[in-house]
Amino acid sequence: MTKEEESQLSLSLSSSWQAISARKLADRQAALAAYPGWHLKQPIVADSVLDVTEIASSELTERESEIVNRDATSLAEAIRERRYTAVEVIEAFCHVATMAQQLTNCLTEIFFHEGLQRAAELDRYLEKTGHVVGPLHGVPVSIKDHIAVKGHDTSTGYVAWAYKTYATKDAVAIDLLRRAGAVLYVKTANPQTLLALETNNNIYGRTLNPLNRSLTPGGSSGGESALIALRGSPLGIGTDIGGSIRIPAAYMGLYGLKGSVGRMPHAGLMGSHDGMDAIIGALGPIATSARDLALFCRVMLQYETWLIEPPLLEIPWKQDVADGLQTPSKLCFAILWDDGVILPHPPILDALKRTKDALVRAGHEVLDWKPVDHQYAWDLICKLYFLDGGEEYRDILANDPPVPQTEWIMSQVPNNGQPFSVADIFKLNLERETFRMKIAKHWNESQRLTTTGRPIDAILSPVAATLAPPHDTTRWWGYTSYWNLMDLCAAVFPVGRFKAESYRQLDISEDFTVPREPRNTVDAYVRAQWEPPTYDNAAVSLQLVGRRLNEEKVLGMLRKVEDALCNR
Repeated sequence: MTKEEESQLSLSLSSSWQAISARKLADRQAALAAYPGWHLKQPIVADSVLDVTEIASSELTERESEIVNRDATSLAEAIRERRYTAVEVIEAFCHVATMAQQLTNCLTEIFFHEGLQRAAELDRYLEKTGHVVGPLHGVPVSIKDHIAVKGHDTSTGYVAWAYKTYATKDAVAIDLLRRAGAVLYVKTANPQTLLALETNNNIYGRTLNPLNRSLTPGGSSGGESALIALRGSPLGIGTDIGGSIRIPAAYMGLYGLKGSVGRMPHAGLMGSHDGMDAIIGALGPIATSARDLALFCRVMLQYETWLIEPPLLEIPWKQDVADGLQTPSKLCFAILWDDGVILPHPPILDALKRTKDALVRAGHEVLDWKPVDHQYAWDLICKLYFLDGGEEYRDILANDPPVPQTEWIMSQVPNNGQPFSVADIFKLNLERETFRMKIAKHWNESQRLTTTGRPIDAILSPVAATLAPPHDTTRWWGYTSYWNLMDLCAAVFPVGRFKAESYRQLDISEDFTVPREPRNTVDAYVRAQWEPPTYDNAAVSLQLVGRRLNEEKVLGMLRKVEDALCNR
């Protein structure tokens, strides 16, 4: 009897969600128990310890610390030059990943043995041939749970799918990673339904933010962000249909890229509403450096992915553009201070102010971006998310109680929970395209306001209205989902860390007038959340939004932004 058949038989005898969760947790613990030397020396960390970033790092050897604090680009180079073996690299990251799981509950499927075996094969290949197999030779890469990895479960945060969704083949992106020499070793937590900006489900429970465990790491790629923030992975794959790469990257002070649909491979993902194309998610990287975002994209496209996955566009990666070699010396940025619906918290407005001042000092032009219909955009994208009235979610969750963020997003289901008709869907698609045309016109007309002779080059925007919020309190996606509706590309980057004790709010009155009164009940809720001690040690991040299919240009412009911030 195969593993899958044994699992099915056992589940038929005991199929409550609690029993399935208990089995999954036991399986995960057994996989970790096989490597006792990688566990925390003091396995119990008090709940009162909020910042756990130093706990894991303090238990590493000097060489392990040196390895895990490199980005993926640097690791690939060091392995190629034989400064490290692939085996010692994966061992170091498995060590940290084990501790990261104990501290944040960020892992789902664990297959260290496969990673160790593959790393040994890669070392032998390099020793025998003198060549690497590809640009990621020996680099560990972590994988979000709902992305298919051959031989491993793809439960996707659903109790109903646990032990029933073992992948028979790799997702396209996973196949490409293997070709490039990447070493796979873990899958990471995503929330129930995937349609959430926090990470919690009834199989594995809640994932915590290692900078402050009372806060969320974001979602739906929250397991990735928590693991990478603790240096348990140098590079991970997330997906984003409303902010699910950008929010976790922002909440952890990491880099993330949401490309436009049709650029990165997307086949081989499991989730609700497969086949729905009114609004489509994008697969992309979360990393510790901007250059690793480009490395990931370069790897994905060097194999002519459009010949493998027909919906993809034949647009080879332009590394010179991503390196900024074609970026104009003077750029014009527009700042979205506020979307007209939910006011960002003070540290986010401060970050926009500091970035604006740095860009102006560096010789760039900075204007204000006039927000256009952000509440309307949210209402529209919700209709596109729930064309079936939420029926598929309700069916899958029949024996899987909704966690709080699932309850919240299901409260946003439009049309009284009824499916839209075919005629309605046609009209919604036209409405989406009309709105995209409206925003394109708005962007193009900015040419009248700039001194560069071009429309604005990019928009500098909050990633969310708050820093990483307390668990179960996310109430607004508009700073990310808006750009999904437009299918524009966006990169998230860190700009600092919030320290409550020393915080002094900046005077931004010359740049932006803060609305005195809440504009709606959600705005009032988010404003009431602002208490500096709540967000102590949270990451502060922003996003840079570019035109559709302009991923390389966005990364090239991000170099200019970071240069300006470094020289401020």
